[in-house]
Amino acid sequence: MSKEALREVQRWSADTTSRPQCPQVHVDVGHLLRIPEDEAVVRVPEDEFECLNLNITVPSGTGADAKLLTLIWIHGGSQTVTFPSAASKCGDQTRIVAQSIQEGRPIIFVSINYRLNVFAFGDQTGERNLALKDQKLAIAWVKKHIAGFGGDSESLTVAGESSGAVHAHAQLVADPTLSGVLASGSLYLSPPLPLSFGNALLSKLSTTISELHPGKNLAAAPAAAIVQALSTHNVVSMFLQEDRSDTSLTNWQQLTPQIKRLMLGDVEHEASIWRNGQDPLSAASLVSAFDDTDPVNGPALRKLYGIAPNRAHASRDGVVDFITDARFALPVEDMWAAARKEQGSSAQWYRYLFDEPNPWHASSRAHHGVDLVMLFGGLDISHNPHAETVGQTWRSKWINFVAGEEPWARERRYAFGPFGLCRELDVEEGSGAREFSARRRTRAMAKLREMGWTAYNPIFFKVAAGKVSLVDA
Repeated sequence: MSKEALREVQRWSADTTSRPQCPQVHVDVGHLLRIPEDEAVVRVPEDEFECLNLNITVPSGTGADAKLLTLIWIHGGSQTVTFPSAASKCGDQTRIVAQSIQEGRPIIFVSINYRLNVFAFGDQTGERNLALKDQKLAIAWVKKHIAGFGGDSESLTVAGESSGAVHAHAQLVADPTLSGVLASGSLYLSPPLPLSFGNALLSKLSTTISELHPGKNLAAAPAAAIVQALSTHNVVSMFLQEDRSDTSLTNWQQLTPQIKRLMLGDVEHEASIWRNGQDPLSAASLVSAFDDTDPVNGPALRKLYGIAPNRAHASRDGVVDFITDARFALPVEDMWAAARKEQGSSAQWYRYLFDEPNPWHASSRAHHGVDLVMLFGGLDISHNPHAETVGQTWRSKWINFVAGEEPWARERRYAFGPFGLCRELDVEEGSGAREFSARRRTRAMAKLREMGWTAYNPIFFKVAAGKVSLVDA
Protein backbone atom coordinates (compact mmCIF):
# COMPACT_ATOMS: atom_id res chain seq x y z
CA MET A 1 0.00 0.00 0.00
CA SER A 2 1.54 3.30 -1.08
CA LYS A 3 1.70 6.37 1.15
CA GLU A 4 0.02 8.29 -1.67
CA ALA A 5 -3.01 5.99 -1.54
CA LEU A 6 -3.30 6.40 2.23
CA ARG A 7 -3.17 10.16 1.84
CA GLU A 8 -6.14 9.93 -0.51
CA VAL A 9 -8.40 9.06 2.42
CA GLN A 10 -9.96 11.49 4.81
CA ARG A 11 -12.21 11.02 7.83
CA TRP A 12 -15.25 13.24 8.16
CA SER A 13 -16.23 14.10 11.71
CA ALA A 14 -17.53 16.97 13.78
CA ASP A 15 -14.11 17.39 15.38
CA THR A 16 -10.75 15.65 15.63
CA THR A 17 -11.45 13.77 18.87
CA SER A 18 -12.80 10.25 19.21
CA ARG A 19 -16.55 10.26 19.63
CA PRO A 20 -17.93 8.54 22.77
CA GLN A 21 -18.90 4.90 22.87
CA CYS A 22 -21.45 3.25 25.14
CA PRO A 23 -20.37 2.75 28.79
CA GLN A 24 -18.89 -0.74 29.21
CA VAL A 25 -16.48 -2.90 31.16
CA HIS A 26 -13.03 -2.31 29.66
CA VAL A 27 -11.62 -5.14 27.53
CA ASP A 28 -8.14 -4.95 26.02
CA VAL A 29 -8.42 -6.09 22.40
CA GLY A 30 -4.76 -7.08 22.52
CA HIS A 31 -5.53 -10.23 24.53
CA LEU A 32 -7.70 -11.98 21.97
CA LEU A 33 -5.84 -10.70 18.91
CA ARG A 34 -2.36 -11.42 20.36
CA ILE A 35 -1.25 -7.89 19.51
CA PRO A 36 2.33 -7.11 20.64
CA GLU A 37 2.31 -5.59 24.11
CA ASP A 38 4.04 -2.38 23.04
CA GLU A 39 1.15 -1.46 20.73
CA ALA A 40 -0.85 1.28 22.43
CA VAL A 41 -4.57 0.54 22.83
CA VAL A 42 -6.66 3.69 22.51
CA ARG A 43 -9.16 4.37 25.31
CA VAL A 44 -12.30 5.98 23.93
CA PRO A 45 -14.52 8.29 26.03
CA GLU A 46 -17.86 6.86 27.12
CA ASP A 47 -21.29 8.42 27.50
CA GLU A 48 -24.68 6.75 27.65
CA PHE A 49 -26.37 9.69 25.90
CA GLU A 50 -23.71 10.73 23.36
CA CYS A 51 -22.71 7.26 22.14
CA LEU A 52 -25.00 7.17 19.10
CA ASN A 53 -22.65 8.39 16.38
CA LEU A 54 -20.97 7.38 13.13
CA ASN A 55 -17.41 7.29 11.84
CA ILE A 56 -17.36 8.05 8.10
CA THR A 57 -14.25 7.55 5.97
CA VAL A 58 -14.39 9.01 2.46
CA PRO A 59 -11.88 9.14 -0.40
CA SER A 60 -10.38 12.62 -0.45
CA GLY A 61 -11.88 15.01 -2.98
CA THR A 62 -15.08 13.00 -3.45
CA GLY A 63 -17.82 15.18 -4.93
CA ALA A 64 -21.48 15.03 -4.02
CA ASP A 65 -22.32 13.43 -7.38
CA ALA A 66 -19.75 10.62 -7.16
CA LYS A 67 -22.29 7.92 -6.13
CA LEU A 68 -19.70 5.75 -4.39
CA LEU A 69 -20.76 2.43 -2.91
CA THR A 70 -20.93 2.35 0.87
CA LEU A 71 -19.99 -0.26 3.46
CA ILE A 72 -21.75 0.09 6.84
CA TRP A 73 -19.89 -1.70 9.65
CA ILE A 74 -21.47 -3.02 12.86
CA HIS A 75 -18.74 -3.90 15.38
CA GLY A 76 -18.74 -7.02 17.54
CA GLY A 77 -17.96 -7.56 21.20
CA SER A 78 -20.42 -10.16 22.59
CA GLN A 79 -23.10 -7.43 22.69
CA THR A 80 -21.35 -5.98 25.75
CA VAL A 81 -18.28 -4.06 24.51
CA THR A 82 -16.97 -2.21 21.44
CA PHE A 83 -14.66 -4.68 19.70
CA PRO A 84 -12.76 -3.04 18.14
CA SER A 85 -13.39 0.72 18.13
CA ALA A 86 -12.80 2.78 14.99
CA ALA A 87 -10.22 4.74 17.00
CA SER A 88 -7.96 1.69 17.34
CA LYS A 89 -5.54 0.32 14.76
CA CYS A 90 -7.62 -2.85 14.81
CA GLY A 91 -10.66 -0.93 13.56
CA ASP A 92 -9.14 1.92 11.55
CA GLN A 93 -11.11 2.21 8.32
CA THR A 94 -8.53 4.09 6.26
CA ARG A 95 -6.57 1.10 4.97
CA ILE A 96 -9.46 -0.66 3.24
CA VAL A 97 -10.72 2.64 1.77
CA ALA A 98 -7.20 3.44 0.55
CA GLN A 99 -6.95 0.02 -1.09
CA SER A 100 -10.33 0.55 -2.78
CA ILE A 101 -8.94 3.76 -4.31
CA GLN A 102 -5.81 1.98 -5.44
CA GLU A 103 -7.88 -0.76 -7.09
CA GLY A 104 -10.05 1.76 -8.91
CA ARG A 105 -13.26 0.96 -7.01
CA PRO A 106 -13.40 3.62 -4.28
CA ILE A 107 -15.84 2.99 -1.43
CA ILE A 108 -17.11 4.90 1.60
CA PHE A 109 -16.79 3.16 4.98
CA VAL A 110 -19.26 3.98 7.77
CA SER A 111 -18.99 2.39 11.23
CA ILE A 112 -21.78 2.61 13.80
CA ASN A 113 -21.51 3.20 17.53
CA TYR A 114 -24.61 1.94 19.31
CA ARG A 115 -25.90 1.05 22.76
CA LEU A 116 -24.49 -2.08 24.38
CA ASN A 117 -25.02 -4.42 27.35
CA VAL A 118 -27.80 -3.25 29.71
CA PHE A 119 -28.09 0.10 27.94
CA ALA A 120 -29.20 -1.82 24.85
CA PHE A 121 -31.01 -4.59 26.70
CA GLY A 122 -33.62 -2.45 28.42
CA ASP A 123 -34.69 -2.33 32.06
CA GLN A 124 -37.89 -4.45 32.03
CA THR A 125 -40.09 -1.33 31.91
CA GLY A 126 -39.79 -0.18 28.28
CA GLU A 127 -38.40 -1.15 24.90
CA ARG A 128 -35.87 -3.93 24.40
CA ASN A 129 -33.24 -4.74 21.74
CA LEU A 130 -32.26 -1.08 21.58
CA ALA A 131 -29.00 -1.90 19.76
CA LEU A 132 -31.03 -3.04 16.76
CA LYS A 133 -33.10 0.14 16.89
CA ASP A 134 -29.94 2.28 17.03
CA GLN A 135 -28.49 0.47 14.04
CA LYS A 136 -31.71 0.74 12.07
CA LEU A 137 -31.75 4.49 12.75
CA ALA A 138 -28.12 4.77 11.64
CA ILE A 139 -28.81 2.86 8.41
CA ALA A 140 -31.78 5.14 7.71
CA TRP A 141 -29.52 8.17 8.34
CA VAL A 142 -26.95 6.83 5.87
CA LYS A 143 -29.66 6.24 3.26
CA LYS A 144 -30.86 9.80 3.68
CA HIS A 145 -27.53 11.63 3.92
CA ILE A 146 -24.74 9.57 2.31
CA ALA A 147 -25.27 11.35 -1.03
CA GLY A 148 -23.92 14.47 0.67
CA PHE A 149 -20.63 12.60 1.17
CA GLY A 150 -20.60 11.36 -2.42
CA GLY A 151 -22.27 8.02 -1.69
CA ASP A 152 -25.01 6.10 -3.48
CA SER A 153 -27.96 5.66 -1.13
CA GLU A 154 -29.31 2.83 -3.30
CA SER A 155 -26.18 0.66 -2.94
CA LEU A 156 -25.50 -0.11 0.71
CA THR A 157 -23.75 -3.13 2.21
CA VAL A 158 -24.24 -3.85 5.93
CA ALA A 159 -21.48 -5.97 7.49
CA GLY A 160 -20.45 -7.16 10.91
CA GLU A 161 -18.18 -9.60 12.73
CA SER A 162 -19.16 -11.89 15.62
CA SER A 163 -22.02 -10.23 17.52
CA GLY A 164 -21.84 -7.49 14.89
CA ALA A 165 -22.73 -10.19 12.35
CA VAL A 166 -25.62 -11.27 14.59
CA HIS A 167 -26.94 -7.71 14.40
CA ALA A 168 -26.17 -7.38 10.68
CA HIS A 169 -28.15 -10.58 10.06
CA ALA A 170 -31.12 -9.07 11.91
CA GLN A 171 -30.89 -5.89 9.81
CA LEU A 172 -30.73 -7.89 6.56
CA VAL A 173 -33.87 -9.93 7.25
CA ALA A 174 -35.64 -6.68 8.19
CA ASP A 175 -34.57 -4.80 5.03
CA PRO A 176 -34.28 -6.91 1.85
CA THR A 177 -32.85 -3.96 -0.14
CA LEU A 178 -29.50 -4.31 1.66
CA SER A 179 -26.51 -6.44 0.72
CA GLY A 180 -24.57 -7.95 3.59
CA VAL A 181 -21.44 -9.59 4.95
CA LEU A 182 -21.66 -11.93 7.94
CA ALA A 183 -18.17 -12.60 9.29
CA SER A 184 -17.95 -15.21 12.06
CA GLY A 185 -21.51 -14.86 13.21
CA SER A 186 -25.23 -14.93 12.46
CA LEU A 187 -28.48 -15.16 14.35
CA TYR A 188 -27.67 -18.86 14.71
CA LEU A 189 -24.75 -17.82 16.91
CA SER A 190 -27.00 -15.83 19.25
CA PRO A 191 -30.72 -16.22 18.49
CA PRO A 192 -33.34 -14.17 20.35
CA LEU A 193 -34.04 -15.76 23.74
CA PRO A 194 -37.22 -15.79 25.88
CA LEU A 195 -37.83 -12.80 28.15
CA SER A 196 -37.40 -15.00 31.22
CA PHE A 197 -33.66 -15.27 30.48
CA GLY A 198 -33.29 -11.52 30.41
CA ASN A 199 -35.48 -10.88 33.42
CA ALA A 200 -33.37 -13.18 35.59
CA LEU A 201 -30.19 -11.33 34.58
CA LEU A 202 -31.72 -7.89 35.12
CA SER A 203 -32.99 -8.88 38.55
CA LYS A 204 -29.45 -9.83 39.65
CA LEU A 205 -28.04 -6.55 38.35
CA SER A 206 -30.85 -4.56 39.95
CA THR A 207 -30.20 -6.12 43.35
CA THR A 208 -26.49 -5.27 43.14
CA ILE A 209 -27.23 -1.68 42.11
CA SER A 210 -29.64 -1.25 45.02
CA GLU A 211 -26.90 -2.43 47.38
CA LEU A 212 -24.37 -0.01 45.88
CA HIS A 213 -26.81 2.90 45.65
CA PRO A 214 -29.70 2.56 48.12
CA GLY A 215 -32.93 3.85 46.66
CA LYS A 216 -31.76 3.47 43.07
CA ASN A 217 -33.02 0.87 40.62
CA LEU A 218 -31.73 -0.21 37.23
CA ALA A 219 -33.71 2.46 35.38
CA ALA A 220 -32.41 5.33 37.53
CA ALA A 221 -28.87 4.20 38.32
CA PRO A 222 -25.86 6.19 37.08
CA ALA A 223 -23.91 4.64 34.22
CA ALA A 224 -20.90 3.91 36.42
CA ALA A 225 -23.05 1.86 38.80
CA ILE A 226 -24.44 -0.21 35.94
CA VAL A 227 -20.94 -0.91 34.62
CA GLN A 228 -19.80 -1.86 38.12
CA ALA A 229 -22.72 -4.28 38.45
CA LEU A 230 -21.85 -5.84 35.09
CA SER A 231 -18.27 -6.30 36.28
CA THR A 232 -19.36 -7.71 39.65
CA HIS A 233 -21.44 -10.40 37.98
CA ASN A 234 -18.88 -10.99 35.22
CA VAL A 235 -21.44 -10.34 32.47
CA VAL A 236 -19.20 -10.94 29.46
CA SER A 237 -21.89 -11.55 26.85
CA MET A 238 -25.54 -10.70 26.30
CA PHE A 239 -28.21 -11.58 23.78
CA LEU A 240 -31.22 -10.39 21.84
CA GLN A 241 -34.64 -10.90 23.38
CA GLU A 242 -37.70 -12.34 21.71
CA ASP A 243 -39.90 -9.53 20.42
CA ARG A 244 -43.23 -10.46 18.88
CA SER A 245 -43.74 -6.88 17.71
CA ASP A 246 -40.78 -7.37 15.33
CA THR A 247 -41.91 -9.86 12.68
CA SER A 248 -38.45 -10.03 11.10
CA LEU A 249 -37.04 -11.38 14.38
CA THR A 250 -39.95 -13.78 14.80
CA ASN A 251 -39.49 -15.27 11.32
CA TRP A 252 -35.74 -14.77 10.81
CA GLN A 253 -35.06 -18.41 9.93
CA GLN A 254 -37.66 -18.39 7.15
CA LEU A 255 -36.58 -14.96 5.86
CA THR A 256 -32.84 -15.69 5.77
CA PRO A 257 -32.75 -17.69 2.48
CA GLN A 258 -34.51 -14.77 0.78
CA ILE A 259 -31.62 -12.34 1.35
CA LYS A 260 -30.57 -11.42 -2.17
CA ARG A 261 -26.85 -10.78 -1.81
CA LEU A 262 -24.61 -12.04 0.98
CA MET A 263 -20.98 -12.92 1.68
CA LEU A 264 -20.59 -15.16 4.72
CA GLY A 265 -18.02 -17.38 6.35
CA ASP A 266 -16.14 -18.59 9.39
CA VAL A 267 -12.57 -18.89 10.65
CA GLU A 268 -11.00 -22.23 11.45
CA HIS A 269 -10.92 -21.95 15.26
CA GLU A 270 -13.92 -19.76 16.11
CA ALA A 271 -14.72 -21.06 19.57
CA SER A 272 -11.36 -20.03 21.01
CA ILE A 273 -13.37 -17.43 22.95
CA TRP A 274 -14.90 -20.30 24.95
CA ARG A 275 -11.55 -21.91 25.74
CA ASN A 276 -11.07 -20.38 29.19
CA GLY A 277 -14.57 -21.35 30.18
CA GLN A 278 -13.81 -25.01 29.45
CA ASP A 279 -10.62 -25.27 31.50
CA PRO A 280 -12.31 -25.72 34.93
CA LEU A 281 -14.62 -28.46 33.62
CA SER A 282 -13.87 -32.13 34.21
CA ALA A 283 -13.99 -34.70 31.43
CA ALA A 284 -16.79 -36.48 33.31
CA SER A 285 -18.98 -33.36 33.35
CA LEU A 286 -18.43 -32.83 29.62
CA VAL A 287 -19.32 -36.42 28.84
CA SER A 288 -22.44 -36.04 30.97
CA ALA A 289 -23.47 -32.90 29.07
CA PHE A 290 -23.68 -34.99 25.90
CA ASP A 291 -24.83 -38.40 27.17
CA ASP A 292 -27.41 -37.25 29.72
CA THR A 293 -28.85 -34.44 27.62
CA ASP A 294 -29.40 -36.70 24.60
CA PRO A 295 -28.94 -40.39 25.48
CA VAL A 296 -29.77 -41.40 21.89
CA ASN A 297 -27.40 -39.15 19.91
CA GLY A 298 -25.10 -37.72 22.59
CA PRO A 299 -22.62 -40.62 22.94
CA ALA A 300 -22.02 -40.91 19.18
CA LEU A 301 -21.69 -37.14 18.84
CA ARG A 302 -19.15 -36.72 21.63
CA LYS A 303 -17.05 -39.59 20.27
CA LEU A 304 -16.83 -37.77 16.93
CA TYR A 305 -15.28 -34.87 18.85
CA GLY A 306 -12.95 -37.04 20.95
CA ILE A 307 -14.71 -36.34 24.25
CA ALA A 308 -13.97 -39.20 26.65
CA PRO A 309 -14.28 -39.60 30.46
CA ASN A 310 -10.56 -40.29 30.99
CA ARG A 311 -9.18 -37.60 28.62
CA ALA A 312 -9.70 -34.20 30.22
CA HIS A 313 -7.57 -31.99 27.97
CA ALA A 314 -8.67 -33.64 24.73
CA SER A 315 -12.30 -33.46 25.87
CA ARG A 316 -12.06 -29.71 26.43
CA ASP A 317 -10.55 -29.30 22.97
CA GLY A 318 -13.36 -31.42 21.58
CA VAL A 319 -16.00 -29.23 23.18
CA VAL A 320 -14.39 -26.13 21.66
CA ASP A 321 -14.56 -27.84 18.26
CA PHE A 322 -18.21 -28.75 18.87
CA ILE A 323 -19.08 -25.13 19.67
CA THR A 324 -17.23 -23.97 16.55
CA ASP A 325 -19.25 -26.32 14.37
CA ALA A 326 -22.63 -25.90 16.05
CA ARG A 327 -22.61 -22.11 16.18
CA PHE A 328 -20.39 -21.06 13.27
CA ALA A 329 -19.39 -23.53 10.53
CA LEU A 330 -22.60 -25.57 10.24
CA PRO A 331 -24.96 -22.54 10.18
CA VAL A 332 -22.87 -20.96 7.41
CA GLU A 333 -22.97 -24.16 5.35
CA ASP A 334 -26.70 -24.66 5.84
CA MET A 335 -27.64 -21.02 5.20
CA TRP A 336 -25.62 -21.09 1.98
CA ALA A 337 -27.32 -24.31 0.85
CA ALA A 338 -30.81 -23.05 1.79
CA ALA A 339 -30.38 -19.82 -0.18
CA ARG A 340 -29.25 -21.74 -3.27
CA LYS A 341 -32.26 -24.04 -2.92
CA GLU A 342 -34.66 -21.11 -2.42
CA GLN A 343 -33.30 -18.81 -5.12
CA GLY A 344 -31.63 -21.24 -7.50
CA SER A 345 -28.79 -20.03 -9.67
CA SER A 346 -29.80 -16.39 -9.06
CA ALA A 347 -28.65 -16.55 -5.41
CA GLN A 348 -25.74 -14.15 -5.02
CA TRP A 349 -24.37 -15.83 -1.90
CA TYR A 350 -20.61 -16.22 -1.47
CA ARG A 351 -19.21 -18.61 1.14
CA TYR A 352 -15.62 -18.33 2.42
CA LEU A 353 -13.25 -20.00 4.90
CA PHE A 354 -10.65 -17.89 6.72
CA ASP A 355 -7.77 -20.13 7.77
CA GLU A 356 -4.70 -17.89 7.98
CA PRO A 357 -3.15 -18.19 11.49
CA ASN A 358 -2.54 -15.29 13.82
CA PRO A 359 0.42 -13.35 12.36
CA TRP A 360 2.18 -13.13 15.76
CA HIS A 361 1.15 -16.46 17.36
CA ALA A 362 0.85 -19.19 14.74
CA SER A 363 0.09 -21.73 17.49
CA SER A 364 -3.19 -19.87 18.12
CA ARG A 365 -4.25 -20.86 14.59
CA ALA A 366 -6.91 -18.91 12.74
CA HIS A 367 -8.89 -17.94 15.82
CA HIS A 368 -12.00 -15.86 16.33
CA GLY A 369 -11.32 -12.21 15.46
CA VAL A 370 -7.99 -12.68 13.68
CA ASP A 371 -9.64 -11.81 10.35
CA LEU A 372 -10.18 -8.27 11.73
CA VAL A 373 -6.41 -7.75 11.95
CA MET A 374 -6.14 -8.42 8.23
CA LEU A 375 -9.37 -6.71 7.18
CA PHE A 376 -8.49 -3.35 8.70
CA GLY A 377 -4.74 -3.71 8.23
CA GLY A 378 -3.80 -1.00 10.69
CA LEU A 379 -1.17 -3.04 12.52
CA ASP A 380 2.28 -3.77 11.15
CA ILE A 381 2.44 -7.45 10.12
CA SER A 382 5.24 -7.00 7.58
CA HIS A 383 7.30 -9.62 9.46
CA ASN A 384 4.77 -12.18 8.19
CA PRO A 385 4.48 -11.97 4.37
CA HIS A 386 1.94 -14.81 4.26
CA ALA A 387 -0.46 -12.86 6.49
CA GLU A 388 0.18 -9.67 4.51
CA THR A 389 -0.73 -11.47 1.29
CA VAL A 390 -3.94 -12.82 2.80
CA GLY A 391 -4.81 -9.37 4.17
CA GLN A 392 -4.38 -7.78 0.75
CA THR A 393 -6.57 -10.42 -0.91
CA TRP A 394 -9.12 -10.40 1.93
CA ARG A 395 -9.63 -6.64 1.61
CA SER A 396 -9.79 -6.90 -2.17
CA LYS A 397 -12.59 -9.47 -2.02
CA TRP A 398 -14.56 -7.25 0.35
CA ILE A 399 -14.10 -4.34 -2.07
CA ASN A 400 -15.23 -6.59 -4.97
CA PHE A 401 -18.38 -7.51 -3.08
CA VAL A 402 -19.24 -3.97 -1.96
CA ALA A 403 -18.71 -2.81 -5.56
CA GLY A 404 -21.42 -5.22 -6.71
CA GLU A 405 -19.03 -7.64 -8.39
CA GLU A 406 -18.65 -11.39 -7.95
CA PRO A 407 -15.71 -11.84 -5.53
CA TRP A 408 -15.50 -15.50 -6.66
CA ALA A 409 -17.71 -18.07 -8.35
CA ARG A 410 -20.85 -18.30 -6.24
CA GLU A 411 -21.03 -22.09 -6.55
CA ARG A 412 -17.61 -22.47 -4.90
CA ARG A 413 -16.20 -21.78 -1.47
CA TYR A 414 -13.18 -19.46 -1.23
CA ALA A 415 -10.31 -20.19 1.16
CA PHE A 416 -8.12 -17.46 2.67
CA GLY A 417 -4.93 -19.16 3.87
CA PRO A 418 -3.17 -20.87 5.40
CA PHE A 419 0.40 -20.06 4.34
CA GLY A 420 -0.70 -17.05 2.32
CA LEU A 421 -2.57 -19.17 -0.25
CA CYS A 422 -5.96 -17.83 -1.38
CA ARG A 423 -8.12 -19.71 -3.88
CA GLU A 424 -11.48 -21.18 -4.80
CA LEU A 425 -12.41 -24.70 -3.70
CA ASP A 426 -14.67 -27.02 -5.69
CA VAL A 427 -18.00 -27.81 -4.08
CA GLU A 428 -19.19 -31.29 -5.00
CA GLU A 429 -16.31 -33.23 -6.53
CA GLY A 430 -12.56 -33.27 -6.94
CA SER A 431 -9.66 -32.09 -4.82
CA GLY A 432 -11.45 -28.92 -3.66
CA ALA A 433 -14.25 -30.93 -2.04
CA ARG A 434 -11.72 -33.20 -0.35
CA GLU A 435 -9.80 -30.16 0.84
CA PHE A 436 -12.95 -28.70 2.39
CA SER A 437 -13.42 -31.94 4.34
CA ALA A 438 -9.82 -31.62 5.54
CA ARG A 439 -10.40 -28.02 6.66
CA ARG A 440 -13.75 -28.55 8.39
CA ARG A 441 -15.20 -31.48 10.38
CA THR A 442 -17.73 -32.61 7.78
CA ARG A 443 -18.54 -35.95 9.47
CA ALA A 444 -19.30 -34.28 12.79
CA MET A 445 -21.33 -31.56 11.07
CA ALA A 446 -23.33 -34.23 9.24
CA LYS A 447 -24.21 -35.76 12.63
CA LEU A 448 -25.27 -32.35 13.94
CA ARG A 449 -27.41 -31.84 10.85
CA GLU A 450 -29.01 -35.25 11.37
CA MET A 451 -29.78 -34.43 15.01
CA GLY A 452 -31.22 -31.02 14.22
CA TRP A 453 -30.94 -27.65 15.98
CA THR A 454 -33.46 -28.46 18.72
CA ALA A 455 -31.56 -31.63 19.69
CA TYR A 456 -27.98 -30.34 19.91
CA ASN A 457 -28.81 -26.84 21.15
CA PRO A 458 -29.41 -28.02 24.77
CA ILE A 459 -25.95 -29.62 24.72
CA PHE A 460 -24.48 -26.31 23.56
CA PHE A 461 -26.06 -24.46 26.48
CA LYS A 462 -24.79 -27.08 28.94
CA VAL A 463 -21.16 -26.63 27.88
CA ALA A 464 -21.10 -22.99 26.66
CA ALA A 465 -23.58 -20.80 28.56
CA GLY A 466 -21.76 -18.02 30.43
CA LYS A 467 -18.30 -19.26 29.41
CA VAL A 468 -17.39 -16.91 26.55
CA SER A 469 -14.54 -14.44 27.04
CA LEU A 470 -12.71 -11.93 24.84
CA VAL A 471 -9.73 -12.00 27.22
CA ASP A 472 -6.97 -14.64 27.11
CA ALA A 473 -8.97 -16.91 24.83
